[in-house]
Amino acid sequence: MSQTAFSSLPLDPKILENLNSLGYQSMTPIQALSLPDILAGKDVIAQGKTGSGKTAAFGLGLLHSLEVKRFRIQALVMCPTRELADQVANEVRKLGRAIHNIKVLTLCGGAPFGAQALSLEHGAHIIIGTPGRIEDHLRRGTLRLDHVHTLVLDEADRMLEMGFQDTIDAIVEQVPSQRQTLLFSATFPKQIKKIANLIMSEPIMVKAPALHDNSIISQHFYNITEPYRLTALRLILQHFRPESTVVFCNTKRETQDVADALEDNGFSALALHGDLEQRDRDKTLVRFANKSASVLVATDVAARGLDIDAIDMVVNYHIAHDPEVHLHRIGRTGRAGSKGIACSLYTEADAHRVALLEGDIDPINDTEELPPVRLLDQAPVHPQMSTILIDAGKKQKIRPGDILGALTGERGIAGQQVGKIHIFDQWSYVAVSRDAIKPALRKLSSGKLKGRTFRARHVRN
Repeated sequence: MSQTAFSSLPLDPKILENLNSLGYQSMTPIQALSLPDILAGKDVIAQGKTGSGKTAAFGLGLLHSLEVKRFRIQALVMCPTRELADQVANEVRKLGRAIHNIKVLTLCGGAPFGAQALSLEHGAHIIIGTPGRIEDHLRRGTLRLDHVHTLVLDEADRMLEMGFQDTIDAIVEQVPSQRQTLLFSATFPKQIKKIANLIMSEPIMVKAPALHDNSIISQHFYNITEPYRLTALRLILQHFRPESTVVFCNTKRETQDVADALEDNGFSALALHGDLEQRDRDKTLVRFANKSASVLVATDVAARGLDIDAIDMVVNYHIAHDPEVHLHRIGRTGRAGSKGIACSLYTEADAHRVALLEGDIDPINDTEELPPVRLLDQAPVHPQMSTILIDAGKKQKIRPGDILGALTGERGIAGQQVGKIHIFDQWSYVAVSRDAIKPALRKLSSGKLKGRTFRARHVRN
């Protein structure tokens, strides 16, 4: 962690004061390497993994160059997924809360187009969204980018993997050529170099060190034969018995098959992949984040934007195709000061890829034996929480306090039996201790939220 202080940067004193109130005293390596050039108005390519502080790096750059009194779109940020766009928007709002009247608007699929068009009519300073929906607004004439002076491509590698190349090209054509372009990426494949050459002007390249302290993340490698891959996964889960695990698969089909197989064997597992409808994706992420499911089986693309710090273990069901992707995967555990476990399964056919992995250990020489088969006889870990879906959300003015009060009021459940609450536009999710599901449902069904009765039901697979 860099000890470079934010106060060493030429930022507005109000922004510095706000950073201090947020507990942001010293810059992360990616921030220390990129912010001086970003604030100087240069084009920057920054490479760093999720959780490295990239959002604050370009967010502070946007706020530094913003002219609040000019109420027009001055910055555009493109993200691969709606979840990441929402996270980025929340972070930018938080970083800019000391500056009055900044309007940040998100434009993503899965939300009503008409409502977004109406918001655009009222104007904004910063647009953050997904390429498909941004292009849709441009094509229909509800969005103009004539005054954009800062363009950001966040998680650019994943946007290209998801097939957004042509869409990005079409959007960039609508942005003035005299601008600052910032490109952030966890990996740096050839397509990134190609797009950088086309849309950037003499970019500065910075790369945060992708180091994983073995005292924080313990890596384990298991040499297996193909028919026993799923059995090996079950043994690992039974041996370590983590409260939360992300299992990475290389294809969407395999993701669903593995999640289904784990469910059939008594595990609480969910699949996250690109074929899910937005509402199902939201529900899956909520249930994993609120501890209602123990295992999330995901593709790399689907997991991008997954903002969950307390992940106990990561399993590479197959070895990643790229060493940088491997580092990105295992970096999702062992965060926020906690220790993590990373397990990787490989066959002899994968050995060449395993040998290319960076790190302080020799994966092949340090390969371990799988845990004993007798572990399959014990019951898997079951999550302590379960989820209730309520048919009311932001549009009905529902807030977390309303749901907590409805659950814990007269003859309700105890406050410690209520977990995380997530509120969307038309519905809300609340985690409740498994032993309190029935009384919680009775309380919500017979009581009122905002003076009204809304349908509540237990979410099951």
